[in-house]
Amino acid sequence: MAPRNNPLRLNSLQLKALTLLQELARSPETSTPIDDGEEVRVTNFPHIHGNHFHIGSAVAMARNATGLRNENVWKALERKGLARSFHPFGIVLTRAGLAYDTRL
Repeated sequence: MAPRNNPLRLNSLQLKALTLLQELARSPETSTPIDDGEEVRVTNFPHIHGNHFHIGSAVAMARNATGLRNENVWKALERKGLARSFHPFGIVLTRAGLAYDTRL
């Protein structure tokens, strides 16, 4: 049987936010690995200018980032074991959060 898409049943806002957080976690300019490197703390969030913002060499549309700084989205990711929220200062993506396939 093929693996189920979105097994934790994240909604679209949570999926988009997690996708952006995963990308931010890959950049040393926006994140810091924790201890053994299995978790990453994201503390520097990009500033939106116009209708977009930059994450490393990528460009994301602002309309896709409405959950990026949303405390409720962070708490939902925390409940699902994908992150630990320190809103508004930063968020730690767990090993499961870094590996979760958002398909976005």
